[in-house]
Amino acid sequence: MSLSIYSDEHFMKQALNEAQNAYEEGEIPVGAVIVCENKIIAKDHNRTERLNDATAHAEMLAITAAQNHLGSKYLNECSMFVTLEPCSMCAGGLFWTQIGRIVIGALDKERGFSNFSKAIIHPKTQLKLGVMASESEVLLKDFFKKLRGN
Repeated sequence: MSLSIYSDEHFMKQALNEAQNAYEEGEIPVGAVIVCENKIIAKDHNRTERLNDATAHAEMLAITAAQNHLGSKYLNECSMFVTLEPCSMCAGGLFWTQIGRIVIGALDKERGFSNFSKAIIHPKTQLKLGVMASESEVLLKDFFKKLRGN
């Protein structure tokens, strides 16, 4: 697959690399990348086990890094690329940042924010769903299969 350096698929691939890092560290494989002006300004993956912190989701860690990079609490000119639909905690964090756009890989049918209310996302935030969803799903399924010893 040939990807443009500024395509959604290119940036989702970077988020998938972060998810792979999480997988290798024994964390649920979710990765997030924040892009501003076609440049990655923050990226991270789940670190809840490593940091012993239930809030150390990929999205939350990337939000903090992006805010520090920009020196602003608002990310309205930014896009987040995340391999799995954010939970309600992460969606709430994204609401308060007023992030401009969220590009989601796989949907989370159990804990994703859309199971509760899409109003959790800021009304000006644009959503795009399903970018490289199958790659995200395979990584998650492999992780849980390995975790359960199947």
